[in-house]
Amino acid sequence: MVDLDFQDWGLINYEEALAKQNALVEKVQTEDLPGFLIFCTHPPVVTLGRATKPGDVFAWQGPVMEISRGGRATYHGPSQLIVYPILNLAHIRKGRRDREIIGYLRVFEESIVDVLGAYKIEAQGRSLQKNPQTNSEADETGVWVGNRKLASIGIGVRKWVTFHGAAINLHYDPQAFRGMNPCGFTTETMVSLEQLLEAPVDAQAFKELLKNKLLRAL
Repeated sequence: MVDLDFQDWGLINYEEALAKQNALVEKVQTEDLPGFLIFCTHPPVVTLGRATKPGDVFAWQGPVMEISRGGRATYHGPSQLIVYPILNLAHIRKGRRDREIIGYLRVFEESIVDVLGAYKIEAQGRSLQKNPQTNSEADETGVWVGNRKLASIGIGVRKWVTFHGAAINLHYDPQAFRGMNPCGFTTETMVSLEQLLEAPVDAQAFKELLKNKLLRAL
């Protein structure tokens, strides 16, 4: 088990959170630390990953930021739990080689899938999905329930230290994902845990389950 330092930043502006992530990446590199596990939420913002395409954001009314993670345009908002593992991939972890990015992504996805199982939600990580925008099928990173996307994942890696992470839709917000194609899909592709359960979600209980799972798995 990697001894990660857990921090909950609460509601924090995206720009401030990004600056804090960058500082932690530098700290992990300089001091050769195992890393940090960060939970937080953001005021509404759309971020543009390296694979963003023209037309991904067409009528979004809020702030937009270009960032260095992988993936396309993604929404972040207070209805979500945001997870940022600042993980030193140069450290050997159980069952995975050092400097193994794909293995890290799969474990990250499966940890979220396992926690959803506690809610009787049958989800899966990277899976074959048909994009209605292109009418083509491709393997898509993230956490899916059938053809609905519950969590978006996009990471960056700097000198073998990860940053950025996952946006997990906990609560239903009709204003979320408006005026954009999240991760290249239609707004209707996105779904929240609250919608799937047809009941309110205790965010703190979910956070405890996921925190315990990720601290063991990563």
